[in-house]
Amino acid sequence: MKTMKGTCHCKAVEFEVDLANGFENVRRCNCSLCSKKGAVMAGVPLEGLRVTRGEDTLSLYQWNARIAKHYFCSICGIYTHHQRRSVPTEFGFNVACIEGVDLADLGPIGASNGAGQSVVEAAASHPGSTSP
Repeated sequence: MKTMKGTCHCKAVEFEVDLANGFENVRRCNCSLCSKKGAVMAGVPLEGLRVTRGEDTLSLYQWNARIAKHYFCSICGIYTHHQRRSVPTEFGFNVACIEGVDLADLGPIGASNGAGQSVVEAAASHPGSTSP
């Protein structure tokens, strides 16, 4: 098990991820939110990610069915991690936030079809920005 540290841009938020087999299921998602933020994500079980500093600085954004929980730094705006809608027992995290990682070294990056998941019309119009 390898534990790696990640931070947002301003370093107000710091987190650790436990990687049993390195970065697994590295991907970009094509849903409307992820395609706009452009993050490269990998996943870990919920117990494999810990916010070690700045939890009070994180903001929470939920939209559509309001199942997924997307966290970002309220100071610099960087997306750090999210609890996944498709697999709520996992966190997706922003690989670019991990110290010492060069995304170019990861090789081909897969894609996930978040756009193909159902959209709940009434919830889609809800602004959805809250504090955790």
